[in-house]
Amino acid sequence: MTRTDTVRSKSVRTLLRSRGAAVLLVLALLYAIPYSTLRVPAVFDGPLDSPGVLQLLAVCLVFAGLALSYDLLFGHTGLLSFGHGLFVTGGMYVTTILVDHAGYSLLISAAAGLGVGLAAAVLLGAVALRVDGIGFAMVTLAFGQAVSLLVVSGSPALTGGEQGQTLNAASVPAVLSGIRNTANLYWLALGYLALCAVVVWWLTASVPGRVMRAVKENEQRVAVLGLNPYLFKLLAFVVAGLLATGGGVVYLLLLGGATPTVAGSDFTLGLLVMVVLGGAGRRWGVVAGGVLYAYADQSLTRLSGSTSVAALPGLLRGPLQQPLFLLGASFVAVVFFLPGGLATLPDRLRTSTMRIRGRRTRRESAHG
Repeated sequence: MTRTDTVRSKSVRTLLRSRGAAVLLVLALLYAIPYSTLRVPAVFDGPLDSPGVLQLLAVCLVFAGLALSYDLLFGHTGLLSFGHGLFVTGGMYVTTILVDHAGYSLLISAAAGLGVGLAAAVLLGAVALRVDGIGFAMVTLAFGQAVSLLVVSGSPALTGGEQGQTLNAASVPAVLSGIRNTANLYWLALGYLALCAVVVWWLTASVPGRVMRAVKENEQRVAVLGLNPYLFKLLAFVVAGLLATGGGVVYLLLLGGATPTVAGSDFTLGLLVMVVLGGAGRRWGVVAGGVLYAYADQSLTRLSGSTSVAALPGLLRGPLQQPLFLLGASFVAVVFFLPGGLATLPDRLRTSTMRIRGRRTRRESAHG
């Protein structure tokens, strides 16, 4: 090994250690939030340890984990799926139905939901991945719409129809039920996000993960090298589907029941927006995109129904009373000013700072 290689290896190890320390620090801060009484005016309605704020933060963490699972498909493998929400739906509804109607425990029902999600990911992936590009997107959309119709109109007595299905509170462990235990639900959501991050990091850093990125860049070249792109795409699809199913179980516990909103194509479209907003293929950017989107979705819903918006003139009141309009406008603004997503913001700031320093240096040299 040459001296240059040795220096480069030490630099990489130092960078990995610094990133690892930063990740551990962030996780420690997130873990300690339920113990904090800090108030953040104009951001949260109460202190950080209040049940309402912890519930909101838990939802943001779950959506960040779901965004990571979708980014494994779209950002790392180049698969545009419009049916990712069906795995979240499966985790929610299979668990709820087995608890409410079959009388199984929550743990067994959740495990069964994960098993169904795994089987569905293998079967759907095996079929949908036989076509590429827009064909794959349309096949996943068709399966997603079929599941949505099944949930809403198939058997209202079983799924609750458009009203959803409430989870039997008696089946939920005491540590996860009641307002007093909102902190435990928050930690559960944090654990889910950490699990998604570890799985996605491990997979993308492995040899199959590098092949997935190669498939995204040039699938034909991968095939010429003697590898089967179909198998690697199927692996990404199955892992992403299983992670999304687990997110459905956690989301079920946060909401206290299954909701049909996760079955629609709008839900999957929201996941796509989170990934693009944060930066496709950039894990921590995707996490930030998921958190910000979920927070904006909850906050803008409250804002659209507030008395201050209701008092505005009709020309302004109409659009501002539509949360989707506000989200869409914000998304367009971010994409226009930050084409690579939020993950590119540090590099852009660094570049701008270097340009300013360069101009200042040139001015000083000219005056000197």
